[in-house]
Amino acid sequence: MSEKTVLPNGVRVITEEIGYVRSVSIGAWVISGSRYEEDSIGGVAHFIEHMLFKGTTNRTAFDIAAAVDSVGGVLNAYTGKELTSFYAKVPDYYATEALDLLSDLLRNALFDPVELEKEKFVVFQEIKMVEDTPDDAIHDFFEFHFWKDHPLRRSVLGSRESVEALNRDGVIDFFSKRYHGRNLVISAAGNLKHGPFVEQVERLLQLPAAEELPKAGNTPPPEATGDLFLQEKDLEQVHVLMGALGPHAADEDRYPAMLVNMVLGGSMSSRLFQEIREKRGLVYSIHSFLVPYSDTGWFGIHFGTEGDRVREVAGLVSGELRKLCRESLTGEEIRSGKEQMKGSFLLSMESTDVRMSRLARNELTFGRQVPVEEVIRKIDGITGEDIRRVTRWMLRPENLSMAVLGKVPGGVTRECLNG
Repeated sequence: MSEKTVLPNGVRVITEEIGYVRSVSIGAWVISGSRYEEDSIGGVAHFIEHMLFKGTTNRTAFDIAAAVDSVGGVLNAYTGKELTSFYAKVPDYYATEALDLLSDLLRNALFDPVELEKEKFVVFQEIKMVEDTPDDAIHDFFEFHFWKDHPLRRSVLGSRESVEALNRDGVIDFFSKRYHGRNLVISAAGNLKHGPFVEQVERLLQLPAAEELPKAGNTPPPEATGDLFLQEKDLEQVHVLMGALGPHAADEDRYPAMLVNMVLGGSMSSRLFQEIREKRGLVYSIHSFLVPYSDTGWFGIHFGTEGDRVREVAGLVSGELRKLCRESLTGEEIRSGKEQMKGSFLLSMESTDVRMSRLARNELTFGRQVPVEEVIRKIDGITGEDIRRVTRWMLRPENLSMAVLGKVPGGVTRECLNG
């Protein structure tokens, strides 16, 4: 069972005691990401994530890395479009030390000017790495064009130009606006007690309360226009991503959408994988996925193939979508899809990392903890009508936008989606 305490400075502390494990996973979750940036400082949220590991008033960068490595634990962080997370997983008898380390990063980062300039080069290499990895680059390329003038279009990494322009004052200004009590959730799962853990957080993490920041959602999502985005690039494969608007993180349609996604392209037994890879041998990999944000989301299908096969594969994908909109799922597909969803969810809950993450995401998305039994009940309760409703608004081929990265002999148009 989870427990929650709100500290006087607004920090929300949520724990789940799991007495039969010997690990503790602790996460600090900040409502910060590329969605909250201006174009002129694109990538600053991600850059701050890097800089917090470059030294504090108490620890060098080596001290930070060695503190968790030396006890066999894991220390990492990531930045998304709406959230930034710093997390550690350690043996339970090192939980206090892990919390002390995370607190030090959040309270006492130096933002040393010399390290700041050095870290810019590191981020430049990260940007180049993504550019050289078409599986990753196609997602940034698609979202940049799909979201048009919406803040979600911004890359988490920023651009070389925007990162180069960052300075210490601007970085600290963004940090001070977002890294404070009301904007922060501390979650922990594993072999720990809520009361003593809360006392430690209150003692170690004395962040200012500050005013509550406006929530995301002040910019409406774009219309589903079915655009085509092309970028010629010398690649061995052409990468294609088709996408349209999907459910947001708290949307009641998220459960039937997840089931549809599972059956369509979410596994090796899915329709797309079986039809296009196994039966026809046209791709090595093809999959579908959902990307939920706090107030909107999108659904995507990604594949890579030879340039002269792009039109054929895109037409086959479109054909599967039309078939699904017209005929929905079979009874066996619905049953199997539900079992896949429940099994994947329940197995993931055996990890303290996942349970720690789930505590924070539930708090930030719903303002409450969603019981496991409720999730299972929602999955079991998906009806054929739910599925038909979701497929009609999410999977219509005419609403799909399509991004193409690579060279297609003779070019490509949206007409290939006509099947």
